[in-house]
Amino acid sequence: MRQSRLFTKTRREAPADEVSKNAILLTRAGFINKEMAGVYSYLPLGWRVIQNLKRVIAEEMEKLGSREILMSTLQNKGVWEKTDRWDDERVDVWFKSKLKNDTEIGFGWSHEEPIAEMMKSHVKSYNDLPVSVHQFQNKLRNEVRAKSGIMRCREFIMKDMYFFAETEAENLSFYESAIAAYSKVFDRVGLGNITYVTSASGGMFTDKFSHEFQTLCDAGEDYIYVNTERRLALNEEVWNEKTVSELGLKESDFEKKSAVEVGNIFNFGTKKSEDLGLIIQNQSGEKQSVHLSSYGIGVSRLMGTIVEVLSDEKGMIWPKEVAPFRVHLIFLGHDGVLKELADKIYNAMLSENIEVLYDDRDLRAGEKFADADLIGIPTRVVIGGKTVESKMLEVKDRGSDDVLMMTLEHLIEKLNSSTSFDKVQDKSLGTRSY
Repeated sequence: MRQSRLFTKTRREAPADEVSKNAILLTRAGFINKEMAGVYSYLPLGWRVIQNLKRVIAEEMEKLGSREILMSTLQNKGVWEKTDRWDDERVDVWFKSKLKNDTEIGFGWSHEEPIAEMMKSHVKSYNDLPVSVHQFQNKLRNEVRAKSGIMRCREFIMKDMYFFAETEAENLSFYESAIAAYSKVFDRVGLGNITYVTSASGGMFTDKFSHEFQTLCDAGEDYIYVNTERRLALNEEVWNEKTVSELGLKESDFEKKSAVEVGNIFNFGTKKSEDLGLIIQNQSGEKQSVHLSSYGIGVSRLMGTIVEVLSDEKGMIWPKEVAPFRVHLIFLGHDGVLKELADKIYNAMLSENIEVLYDDRDLRAGEKFADADLIGIPTRVVIGGKTVESKMLEVKDRGSDDVLMMTLEHLIEKLNSSTSFDKVQDKSLGTRSY
């Protein structure tokens, strides 16, 4: 993408109605647009980040054997009444409306009930199990107070996955596999070392146990108790002396931390299937309810969390797997020959399938560098007056002060191998003709 053709503009000033770091930086960089409190649109750069997050998550879910679907946001009142979760006293985040024929409907805040109801048409016996499906969808929750930018919204993008099994052992085995898959997701998006599998209560989802994935963050609205040595964490809701003792530890072994819940998993057992009539014939020829567990990751919340914890005073610092582009190519000056060289280098990177944001705008160097720091693309490549003579590119990783001089061949090799750049000057000028 040529930056001159990117319709969004960066802003030097912070938006007056935002206080959270993620919303301020994402708005200033032109990644999001606020429509109203708790509702944001995703602009080209922001949507590319969302798509990359979805790709990473989908790859790990598909390794578990899950298949992607997409269900309706409009939801049937009757299905939710079967589990007593239509009542606003039980679930207080519903958006509800009526069709023109006066039929009352809800707007999806979660999908356990509709997906279990759908499976009644496809799952009849143990031969049809296990089944795992996931979707990426906008959820709608009538939060009393939307806050923290895109980390707590009234409309947000979520990945939800559901697993249906014949036996409790099979369900629990998948549950453990999902914990490992989730940990891999958070590793890949740059949050693995500060994200904890956290024991928690089921809340409005289930009376059974649940686990949250909590990322340490000063802007987090949750409190967790962390034992860093054993990588253990407990949600404040379940924190007590009895629980700690059962772990063979003391309360003093834990430290209270602020955190953001970026994912959660729930085991429903057979209760949901019993309420909805999801019954199969098991291997003994008997009728039984299906075991169900569900697995959520807030995609847009994850994006906001990355900004909160991986940024500095200049702007955002995107991990390579989720950045809107891999390289920010910056052309400096007004010389026609140099501009032609920059265009050729841009096209050479595209031919190697390297995603590049090419700053070809007619602006001063300081403005371009400030925008590059704000946008936070991992690798910056500068083409200036010395490039023609030396045939070397100035390369700098976002968040690092090290500036390297590289040939185009070396740069492409490093970008394609996903290895870190050598902390040395590249003395080989290479033979590539620009």
